[in-house]
Amino acid sequence: MTISLHTQKTALQDFFLARQPILNRDQRLVAYELLFRSTAENQARMTGDAVAATATVIAHASELGMEQVVGLQLAFINVDAVALMSDFIGFLPHHKVVLEILETVRPTPALLARISELRQAGFRFALDDVVLDTPDVQQLLPLVDVIKVDIAQLTPDELPRLAQVLAVSRKKLLAEKVETLAQFEQCLALGFDFFQGYYFARPVILSGKRMSASDLAILHLLELIRSNADNRELERCIKHDAMIGLNLLRLVNTPAVSAGVRVDTLGQALLLLGRRQLQRWLQILLYVRPGTSAQFTSPLLQLATTRGKLLELMTQKLRPGQHQYADIGFTVGIMSLMDTLFSMQMSEVVSSVRVNSKVSDALLFRHGELGNMLALVEQVEQADGGPATAAMLEHLQLSENELTAIQVAAYAWVNDYVHGISRAVH
Repeated sequence: MTISLHTQKTALQDFFLARQPILNRDQRLVAYELLFRSTAENQARMTGDAVAATATVIAHASELGMEQVVGLQLAFINVDAVALMSDFIGFLPHHKVVLEILETVRPTPALLARISELRQAGFRFALDDVVLDTPDVQQLLPLVDVIKVDIAQLTPDELPRLAQVLAVSRKKLLAEKVETLAQFEQCLALGFDFFQGYYFARPVILSGKRMSASDLAILHLLELIRSNADNRELERCIKHDAMIGLNLLRLVNTPAVSAGVRVDTLGQALLLLGRRQLQRWLQILLYVRPGTSAQFTSPLLQLATTRGKLLELMTQKLRPGQHQYADIGFTVGIMSLMDTLFSMQMSEVVSSVRVNSKVSDALLFRHGELGNMLALVEQVEQADGGPATAAMLEHLQLSENELTAIQVAAYAWVNDYVHGISRAVH
């Protein structure tokens, strides 16, 4: 089947991208599932022609650039029978994607042969939403690498039985819709290899929990920056925490910052980095645990910095030239997961950091323009399209195309910036 990707672009001009993290047993980020969503009106138009819709989704996936959207991780992309049998699936980079066969796909001889052909070309496959051990599943099992199980569709008794049956296949098992720590721990005990859901971002509040000395030192530095303390005071504070000072020198001596010029003192480092970048680096450093392995693949680090950059870019779009407001947007996004990071109530976090009213209203109540932006970002993370998302976009006076452009720019920035910080801290 031949179809022009160029001619299909108009079929789904308005869409946004939901990027849902997939973690391994060590809770390291290994992949994202990419989901393309739109308003109810556009979604209805898109589904009117299955071939055009599939071509458009693949066109968007290839045009966005997988390295920009998922960085070092893999991309899981849903495919139906139309996509599998078409020739335009070749526009996807086989080394970066896992093709997720939807549960509606029937394993006809022609389709099984096509999957085998694509496997020979280097594509990998996952089987989506397996809730029963059916003949269709058995026919597809030899051709897939990953079996996805939607745990939300199973009772507590059904999940262990299905996991035991599927384990015989020796395929990797992925539990999706994992939303609580208890669900993660159950699936981990049942032998699942991968986990999809936002359980890692849900705060587990510990009574009497206190921030570590290093965290308090970073927060104190942020307070000094906010109060316009001079560089000598900042330098004195940094010298009291050897790890922060060492990491700062490592950061400024990376090629991206120093351009090959050797920086040996904290005073030089502060002048070279500047207040704005220092503040940003400290905010991100809270999510980077020195001495741990694979910091770049921390899902909480990725999610927090992505939220920060998304809100910064939204404020730049809506209020051009207001750089301080854009920095406040970044702060709201970064801080939105600090209750999870510190295992504390958000109200305690906000009182500890002493933020202004715009930030606290956004974090505690999702009030104000910044609160509306944060609520939109959270909605998009959950892949919720339709009227609710459309209303949020309209309220902020953002189009779906503008949101998509902001998302791609944010993902690219996070991939480069956070990776550089993680390498400097490691």
